[in-house]
Amino acid sequence: MRCCRPLGCACLVLLLICGGAAADDKLPRWQFRMSFAKEVRAEPFSGRVVLYLSQSRSQPRERLSWFNPEILIGRDVTNWMPGESLVIDSHAPAEVTTCPKPLDQLNLGGWKGQAVVRFSSWERKVGDGAGNGFSPTVVVPSEAGTIDLPITQLIPERKFPENDWCKQLRVRSKLLSDFHKQDVFLQAAVLLPASYQKQPDRKFPVLFTIPGFGGTHFDGARRGPVNEKNAGGVEFMRVLLDPSCPRGHHVFADSANNGPFGSALVQELIPELDKQFRTDARPQARFLTGHSSGGWSSLWLMVSHPDDFAGTWSTSPDPVDFRDFQRINLYAAGENMYSDRAGERRPIARRGQQVALWYRDFDVMEEALGIGGQLHSFEAVFSPRGSDGKPVRVWDRNSGTVNTEATKAWEVYDIRLVLERNWPTLGPKLRGKLHVHMGDLDTFYLEGATRLLGESLKKLDSDAVVEMHAGHDHGSLLSPQLMGRLQAEMVAKYLSAK
Repeated sequence: MRCCRPLGCACLVLLLICGGAAADDKLPRWQFRMSFAKEVRAEPFSGRVVLYLSQSRSQPRERLSWFNPEILIGRDVTNWMPGESLVIDSHAPAEVTTCPKPLDQLNLGGWKGQAVVRFSSWERKVGDGAGNGFSPTVVVPSEAGTIDLPITQLIPERKFPENDWCKQLRVRSKLLSDFHKQDVFLQAAVLLPASYQKQPDRKFPVLFTIPGFGGTHFDGARRGPVNEKNAGGVEFMRVLLDPSCPRGHHVFADSANNGPFGSALVQELIPELDKQFRTDARPQARFLTGHSSGGWSSLWLMVSHPDDFAGTWSTSPDPVDFRDFQRINLYAAGENMYSDRAGERRPIARRGQQVALWYRDFDVMEEALGIGGQLHSFEAVFSPRGSDGKPVRVWDRNSGTVNTEATKAWEVYDIRLVLERNWPTLGPKLRGKLHVHMGDLDTFYLEGATRLLGESLKKLDSDAVVEMHAGHDHGSLLSPQLMGRLQAEMVAKYLSAK
């Protein structure tokens, strides 16, 4: 689905995949014509172009829902020149990715269309990613014709709202800059405790929180201090880390495609945090937590850097055992991401017991948007880099067939396997440090992998806490009661180490 040939003419027609179905000749034939002026971008552009079509959103590019993405058309282009026209023709098949159906099978009269050009190579987000170009929204007419979508604006950079209690920590990483051959910065929101200003000689333990997929350090912005209420009188300095990178959520793992994000955190950001703020810089005063992809990240950091943190309290982590990767055994021959052994469609999300999203549909949406989605994130972290410079793909995007030779490389990130294979060394270092909580009705079918991890840790005679919470899903797990319990456990842990 990629195109490597340059735009050698003034007008390039982008044609749509029809999945073998013939175009409906009764529907009007629309052409969506895009261009950008030198004032918007002076250099030729190579990368992703995405056309958003919506019936409900005034800005189709914004607030894209996993569960209702409406219509997306994505395409990679090479050397698109300022002033050149780029055309998507609704009645001609070719090398683009569409979601959820081929455009030539839909009557788009009355729909709103908007084009986005992914000018920013470092920005994960597409529709609202800083530095990307976008067009005005245009209503598609009921009659055939050409719809102009000129790229006239750039999404502005977002400024972190600092104040006396909330600071941005931004650290240039030499490790990552050398890897990517450009300046790369680690970022975090630092939330100061209520006593920070009043007690200038006091040092504070640090609670590192890692957001789930789509979250950033901006989510930690607040106007006042965190008022801790606990029996021990412990106040944490809270640090909300930014886990985003061009290929999605880097989960603070060192990887062949994203670079050494885990090492950069431990060797570069944390020392700078200790330098700029009054932290209790002992490893036994550093605590980890996170939810979803952040839950996996916090658990991985604890396992991969066992001497640097006091413990992790991870909730609803992404798959921690690849024998149950959202109900798929990535190591078993004959597995398929899109259908089970009985040939039934695989779900990827549910609400209660009702399927809310199918694996293939979700994958098609991500393919239309290009790199940076949740499934792309997994491959970017866990896969080696291929001969084309991109992460090796673990499943075929047409058939869904799993390549078990490729999944062998994923074993080094399979947390259950890492623990089993290295338990003589890791076991003593992780005593009292592993706490994992999961709802047994997880929205994204993550409970199976956590259950397998718990069984493995029991066999290893670990004191790890792996708890399944009956009746809870991905969101409802984070109840005030559970959050209060986890904080109380961190407080007790810290007090025991003083």
